[in-house]
Amino acid sequence: MATDTLVACAIARAVAGSYPVHLLPPVTISCSHEHAAWPGTVSISSVTLHAVVRDIADSLRRSGVDTLVLVNGHGGNYVLGNVVQEASARGERMALFPAPEDWEAAREHAGVVTSLLTDMHAGEIETSILLHTSPEVLRPGYETSDHVSDDRRHLLTTGMSAYTDSGVIGRPSLGTAEKGRELLASLADSFGAYFSLLTSDS
Repeated sequence: MATDTLVACAIARAVAGSYPVHLLPPVTISCSHEHAAWPGTVSISSVTLHAVVRDIADSLRRSGVDTLVLVNGHGGNYVLGNVVQEASARGERMALFPAPEDWEAAREHAGVVTSLLTDMHAGEIETSILLHTSPEVLRPGYETSDHVSDDRRHLLTTGMSAYTDSGVIGRPSLGTAEKGRELLASLADSFGAYFSLLTSDS
């Protein structure tokens, strides 16, 4: 239940280790409606998540912090793209990280075999990052839990339970701590372009 938060925090720490940024605590409950079939899943509406991020950004600006990067670890938080678009249209400094292109560069850099399409949930990428940063949270048996379901066109309608019984969509058996380390290193490197863009005239 904590994987996406752990991954996002690992990315944020990697970024903070390379750039002069400050970390906020994670927003641990977001839009996970597609996981409702698994007991323990808690979600808020996209409207609420939008409002939470807007309120945080407004509060930061009142404190003199006018730049915010949203580090997203969950694919179902589609609304965050809208939050950033709207903020940018108002002339505010905001970005969403990592983009799919950043993940693809990290995948190639780390030698991740599984494509981003196949590696959707609890697969090679997430397993590798957790093996590097939080190995104690991985359950025994992840090495034999591979499950591929590339055609997920009805995901928004049916939820993930239509495509996986375990919650795994990907190949966790291929995860390694070394890949996790290299994934985070590549993402930290990719963040440089965001940092330059957001601080170019500050």
